[in-house]
Amino acid sequence: MDSANTLLQRFIDIVGSAHALTAAADIEPYLIEGRGLYHGASPLVLKPGSTEEVAAILKLASATGTPIVPAGGRTGLVGGQVPREESRDIVLSLERMNRVREVDTVGDVIVVDGGCILADVQKAAEAHERLFPLSLGSEGSCRIGGNLSTNAGGTAVLAYGNMRQLCLGLEVVLPTGEIWDGLRRLKKDNSGYDLRDLFIGAEGTLGVITGAVLKLFPRPRGRQVAFAGLKSPADALALFERASLLCGTALTGFELMPRIGVEFTARHIPGVRDPLDTAHDWYALIDISTSDSAETAEAMIATLMEQAFEADLVQDAVIAASLAQQDALWHMRESMSEAQKPEGGSIKHDVSVPVARIPQFLEEAGAAVLAAMPGARICAFGHLGDGNIHYNISQPVGADKAAFIARWREINAIVHAIVRKAGGSISAEHGVGQLKRDELIATRPAIETELMDRIKLAFDPAGIMNPGKMVSPQ
Repeated sequence: MDSANTLLQRFIDIVGSAHALTAAADIEPYLIEGRGLYHGASPLVLKPGSTEEVAAILKLASATGTPIVPAGGRTGLVGGQVPREESRDIVLSLERMNRVREVDTVGDVIVVDGGCILADVQKAAEAHERLFPLSLGSEGSCRIGGNLSTNAGGTAVLAYGNMRQLCLGLEVVLPTGEIWDGLRRLKKDNSGYDLRDLFIGAEGTLGVITGAVLKLFPRPRGRQVAFAGLKSPADALALFERASLLCGTALTGFELMPRIGVEFTARHIPGVRDPLDTAHDWYALIDISTSDSAETAEAMIATLMEQAFEADLVQDAVIAASLAQQDALWHMRESMSEAQKPEGGSIKHDVSVPVARIPQFLEEAGAAVLAAMPGARICAFGHLGDGNIHYNISQPVGADKAAFIARWREINAIVHAIVRKAGGSISAEHGVGQLKRDELIATRPAIETELMDRIKLAFDPAGIMNPGKMVSPQ
């Protein structure tokens, strides 16, 4: 049997010493989660340069029972990319596997490595007059393998879907070291179980995604963005329904924001200001993209705002007069989470409920949270069009941050109970990881947990893939 050092050297030999990190200072960035909720330990970070090297790593890991934690851009917020504290987990980073393999403008697909940065995929599509629509605040550093493993959604799910809808095929290295080449470009394929969908959203617990075939779309020729002040989420929902009927598939974004969120961003994010002259309780950000011309987008947004004012759904609004103003409006929305940090501790929820139930959910959750924690500042915002609300709670003014954060699980339980009552999900687009694993196991139907455990065992009998995440500990 190999000694610990001999075994580590066998792993290092697969990628070469230049692509293996062993010094504590070099490994440290791979051990932490962005919000500081998790900090792990690892003796080694491996950076393979090919699918074959990944396969060799996993084959050796299965044979020796060595746990492997896949890492992409490490931007996840649920601890899915963090190795365990007490173990010998090896981190496998795909950052060297970052190629755009091919752009097919006839089939409207792009084939990329699993370690390709999302922004680079967007740029490669733009260079061919195409659009890859996934857009996230972390797009400059997050990687496609991680986007797929968490079934990322972002701001354009309303029009284009999440990563499950944006992916046609995958290349995956199984825990045994076998390579599944499922890089198919077919929009119609009914030839058995859809293995692709098992790996999307699996958070690296079933294998390592090393390649993907992603859908591309024609670049919009016209775009308009409006920012509207509203009295209530109910009015926002009515405005969304009207926008859907008027704009159809041209409605590419519909975001809901509270007054406190706008105040936070104007206070803490340089260059951000409230674009409206008077304060409103709620706001909607509406994005329209058309395939034919800018004039069509302008006509749509103008008609929508006219109808909304006539129906008393909107109290005030501004329509962006330039690309810079469009970007500024979106920058405010995308900075809302970051703007909460200077306000002290923040207890986060990434939830989804049926779109029609969003106003009721917000009312019930707000009453319950404030009853449990008077003075809490609720900053609930997100993608009203797909039902995904980032239900964030900033600490009361003057409260002790540590004492506030210590109530994280208690407040989660309150909010998540209301989510489940509404027929929603406590994990919308950030994943499960370590943060939500135990709660999901405790609250979802037993048959779901059992089926997931069976799938995990079938794919990963040695239990080496990202242990402690998503499913029951083996």
